[in-house]
Amino acid sequence: MSRMPQVKAKDLIRFLKKKGFIEDRQSGSHLTLWNEEKRISVTVPIHTGSDIGRGLAVRILKDAGFTVDDYKINT
Repeated sequence: MSRMPQVKAKDLIRFLKKKGFIEDRQSGSHLTLWNEEKRISVTVPIHTGSDIGRGLAVRILKDAGFTVDDYKINT
C-alpha cells in the first residue's frame, strides 16, 4: 500500500461523491456522506485551511471500502 498524501476535506469529499456517496447531513464542521448501494455512512471533518491527517484519511477511506491506491489512482 502506498503512503497517503496530504489531502484536504473537499478533495476527499469529491472522491467519495464520484464513488456514489451523497451528502446525508452536516453537524457543525462534520459532514456525513451516505452510500445507498453499500449501505455505508462516513463522516468527514471539514476544517477550513487545514488538511485531514493522513491516518484519519486512511481510516475514512477504509470505512468507505476503498484503499489508498484507489484514491491515488482516481484523483
